[in-house]
Amino acid sequence: MKKFNTTGACFTDRHYMVQLGGRLAQMKQLVDDENYFVINRARQYGKTTLLKALEKYLRNQYYVVSLDFQMFGQKSFEDEVIFSRSFAKMFVKKMKSGQQHSSRVQDILAELLQQAYSSELFLLLDLFLKLSELCSASDKPIVLMIDETDSASNNQVFIDFLSQIRGYYLNRDAEPAFQSVILAGVYDIKNLKRKIRPEGEHGTNSPWNIAAQYKIKMEFSSEDIAGMLAAYENDHHTGMDINEMAGLLYDYTCGYPFLVSRLCQIMDETSAPWTREGFLDAERQLAVEGNTLFESLINKLDMYEELWGMLHRLLFNGRKISYNLDDSTLSLANMFGYIKNIDGSVAIANRIFETRLYNYFLTSDEMKQSDLYQVSVSDKNQFVLHGKLNMRLILEKFGLHFNELYGNSSDKFKEEYGRKHFLLYLRPIINGTGNYYVEAQTRDDKRTDIIVDYCGEQYIVELKIWRGQEYNQQGEQQLADYLDAYGKDIGYLLSFSFNKNKVAGVREVQMGSKTIVEAVV
Repeated sequence: MKKFNTTGACFTDRHYMVQLGGRLAQMKQLVDDENYFVINRARQYGKTTLLKALEKYLRNQYYVVSLDFQMFGQKSFEDEVIFSRSFAKMFVKKMKSGQQHSSRVQDILAELLQQAYSSELFLLLDLFLKLSELCSASDKPIVLMIDETDSASNNQVFIDFLSQIRGYYLNRDAEPAFQSVILAGVYDIKNLKRKIRPEGEHGTNSPWNIAAQYKIKMEFSSEDIAGMLAAYENDHHTGMDINEMAGLLYDYTCGYPFLVSRLCQIMDETSAPWTREGFLDAERQLAVEGNTLFESLINKLDMYEELWGMLHRLLFNGRKISYNLDDSTLSLANMFGYIKNIDGSVAIANRIFETRLYNYFLTSDEMKQSDLYQVSVSDKNQFVLHGKLNMRLILEKFGLHFNELYGNSSDKFKEEYGRKHFLLYLRPIINGTGNYYVEAQTRDDKRTDIIVDYCGEQYIVELKIWRGQEYNQQGEQQLADYLDAYGKDIGYLLSFSFNKNKVAGVREVQMGSKTIVEAVV
């Protein structure tokens, strides 16, 4: 019986997968056109699965040598001689595996191994001379694929290796070379020198400036997901609404392969109903679990201070950031999969990541020590009745505590940190039972819409800065319109007002058939 898989590569005979045929055909076209290229995607984005499928897809027309630098071990990258010998050994093993070759090709492979281990100084130059000879003698073009290039990316020998490939690529009319070379990893090859040399020394030249652009989408579309779910439904007959479930999976993950598969895996393994309620329960479990993807996500924040600062500002300050990958911090965030481009502005890549990042920032030791967090922990038991949140009471209590604790703070403090403090107050109340996310389209310095999921129920809360009565009425109408999109009759509006004569408190406003519960602090 097939399973959903989130550890290692997926295979069609064992795992539920999206159809890869279209992507493989596009990749083969790149290979047919003799392109060298890099697949740069974040962790657990399906790179290895795609490479293994491509290897099978190309076999009739090409000899495919597929290597994994993770299997080399760190010692293999210590110097040029050790690397050249390790590469020769692995290359010959893979070239021979399951493939029949002419006697001339077999002789060259034997000579390559013999030379690698008999010569005291077996250099990259010697390795590539033999590889070029092999490419000339082979009856089919040779494609070289290397996965997990990050394992070597902080070593100078890898830069020199890329330079050799580049040299043969540029001179391939005179010296036979690989039909195509495909590298896969997280780090962009352009950034490798930054990892090896001090900032002032590396410049911008790259040993891999020969690479063709790789524009093939690897994230799953809603249609991709529906196809995978149809195969599952055919086996299990759950009665799910396939299109609705595929839409939910896409809405929360933006097609991030690991997240899609993990949510499905949770629902399958826990025998959850394949309904909206079952999905939201699985999403809540995923958002708080420990896994290698989330560990990598958080570890990068500890490694790169500028990344931490940018994401913190994006999540809490409400100011739009232009999506410009010439900015080194944004380029880093994009490479690691944190962000996406929405109409020229930076947004968090998906709702799952956003929830996880909010949890990380809001449950830091500093936040846990804040007075507002502490009063929320004390208050939290009074806000749930019969499994439903009393969002009106949450707004009332938040307003009282916020004014009491921060009423004398500067307007700038309240404007920049008001939203952060509301989420800080909300977090302990829903922790373990609910989640929330921010609608990227409404995130700016004037308005932020928060969607709270709690026990299968959604609560729409708009946070905004008070800009006068006319602007406030516009906000009420916006929220009423927004409720229509979610099929809700009641919404919540939290306004941070700096007017000295403001009337703090909670009131209800009727907008047609919609009820707006409005709190002013």
